[in-house]
Amino acid sequence: MNPTNSQCLGVVLAGGLSSRMGQDKAQLSHKNTNMLSFSKQLLVDSGIDKVVVSGNQHQVTDLVANAGPVGGIYSVIQRYQPKALLILPVDLPLMTSEALMQLRLKGELSYKACFFKDNHLPLYLPNNGYLELFFTTIFKNHQQNKILGTRSVKRGPSVRSLLEQVPHTIFALDTPKILFNTNTPAQWQQAKLMD
Repeated sequence: MNPTNSQCLGVVLAGGLSSRMGQDKAQLSHKNTNMLSFSKQLLVDSGIDKVVVSGNQHQVTDLVANAGPVGGIYSVIQRYQPKALLILPVDLPLMTSEALMQLRLKGELSYKACFFKDNHLPLYLPNNGYLELFFTTIFKNHQQNKILGTRSVKRGPSVRSLLEQVPHTIFALDTPKILFNTNTPAQWQQAKLMD
């Protein structure tokens, strides 16, 4: 039985352009479903009660254009104001619900951001003052730009830059292959062979 947490919002990041893949990564066929459904189910199976999808073609559209994954996270927080988030990119076909549950539980026990060694995503992220300060600093001109009718930044901040500003815990996995990221057709084929 998986311990559930209604205080933590599951987030699938599916807002990328998938330009290197040549097709929408969220729609790639995987285990009799697509990667979007697979990713959502992983979060549910890890004990998350509510899951949303970030991306302009999905539930949560970007408040700030061209801001990357951090912009997606910001948009989800602005809309839902969750206590914490468990964030999963849509391009990890080898990920397991057990690893995500472990990530969430370690994050909840420490009440710090929590991620796996050498990988900033997936990520358990508490919505706290550190995060609010980071977003206020990064997107300080967002509200002003919105009033002026411009909603874009030149390039979004990296997840690494976010994590440099918030307390965090890093831990290693016994099975690092589950973090294999698929951005290209060759990586997708390689992941199928590893599965």
